[in-house]
Amino acid sequence: MSREIALFSGRAHLALAEAICQELRLPLGQRQLFDFTNGQTFVKYEQLVRDRDVFIVQPGAALPNGSVNDAIMELLIMIEAARRASAWRVTAVIPYFAYARTDKKDQPRVPITARLIADLLVAAGVNRVLTLDLHAGQIQGFFPATVPVDEVTAFHLICNYVASRQWENLVVVATDLGFAKRAKNFAQVLGTPVAFVAKSRLGNTDVTEADHLIGDVRGMRALVVDDEIDTAGSITAAAQLCIEHGAIEVYAAATHGLFSGRAVERIRESPIRELIVTDSLPQHVVTQRLPQVTVLPVARLMAEAIYRIHEGESIGALYQALYGDRVPVS
Repeated sequence: MSREIALFSGRAHLALAEAICQELRLPLGQRQLFDFTNGQTFVKYEQLVRDRDVFIVQPGAALPNGSVNDAIMELLIMIEAARRASAWRVTAVIPYFAYARTDKKDQPRVPITARLIADLLVAAGVNRVLTLDLHAGQIQGFFPATVPVDEVTAFHLICNYVASRQWENLVVVATDLGFAKRAKNFAQVLGTPVAFVAKSRLGNTDVTEADHLIGDVRGMRALVVDDEIDTAGSITAAAQLCIEHGAIEVYAAATHGLFSGRAVERIRESPIRELIVTDSLPQHVVTQRLPQVTVLPVARLMAEAIYRIHEGESIGALYQALYGDRVPVS
């Protein structure tokens, strides 16, 4: 393509955007971005974006001295500003899609907020979305066919790291039955058995109760897997259940580490020896407080996807390019 890439970042995860630019050997786009004293956000691109292929990096993470909602609004304004500046195409790079867990009406009189976020992005003028490990794959369908969604996965990145640790007698454990299929994929690639935790959520709270374990973990090292860690209730309860059922060690892995509420305290008090997450969200504070956390970088994965979107190449083929034989598992 003759059009140039212009990559910009919001304030939610500047370090990731800079790392992606290093992988692409591109300068990070210059922009003004600040809040007025009344709390309203101002955006101005300080370089030409007319007829450029614009990518805006902004995960659904709380802004410094702000909230997740502030990050969403900031992204919408950046998209709208790029479209008004005559960008050829605007792709929102959203490593963590906020509100993804609110993807259906599971009780009366509640919103489907993930759909609302999709509608807002479309209304702002986004042409394409690049995201990482959605909580629910059907969120792709919340966007119209005119706004394609490319969902890449950190599955192979995590599998490669776990394989490098050479843990013997490993069993993959899903935190709940909803993650069963992806847990089976982990087990298939790693060549391990798989087990599942059956759990229930207590009322309208973030507290979950692990009811029982389906599968055998006795005398084995358990790797508890999930897509995200929010308050850490599910993953620590699953880890404790594995110990109660005879596991000799427990490790854990998830793509997104939010670490909200009492998450750090729960993980510190849990039997989890090592917790693997990616830097889809800022993790520097958590790693200072939890030495057992290992953070895997996703900049190379996201950069490869951006390059392939720009060049019109296959996104699915990027896994073979990056990870060799560890191709996607359906």
